[in-house]
Amino acid sequence: MIVYQDLLSGDELLSDSFPYKEIENGMLWEVEGKWVVQGAVNVDIGANPSAEGGEEEGVDDQAQKVVDIVDTFRLQEQPAFDKKQFVTYMKRYIKQLTPKLDEEKQELFKKHIEGATKYLLSKLSDLQFFVGESLHDDGSMVFAYYKEGATDPTFLYFAYGLKEVKC
Repeated sequence: MIVYQDLLSGDELLSDSFPYKEIENGMLWEVEGKWVVQGAVNVDIGANPSAEGGEEEGVDDQAQKVVDIVDTFRLQEQPAFDKKQFVTYMKRYIKQLTPKLDEEKQELFKKHIEGATKYLLSKLSDLQFFVGESLHDDGSMVFAYYKEGATDPTFLYFAYGLKEVKC
């Protein structure tokens, strides 16, 4: 199994069990999330309480709907950014990430990050913002939005901000 860690915070943000598609010249990874029900256990013991004169017992087992990626990697939702806050975050993120990349990646990153930033800015009002479990405010941000007509969220990751770790 391969886990992808944030280069800046060390938080685990993704694994190879969630396939991704590269977009924006490889700057962003697009990953489909799914709503799942967690904690719901429906056990059929073969009894029919209504036929036996009993009432059907309702059990509140604390079932809740969660998004698989958010739950698996314990992503923490953050307040939404306005355009100015987002641009400030991006400038700081680029400044901190660039020195951690090798020379070849630095050149590609500098060349294509502006396009990825514009892409994210175009979706800004639709984005949800997440950080890793440590709540490291200088780490990579993970973005989620709903494609038109979709019931499950799509997540966006900064590809160059992730480090591949084999488990």
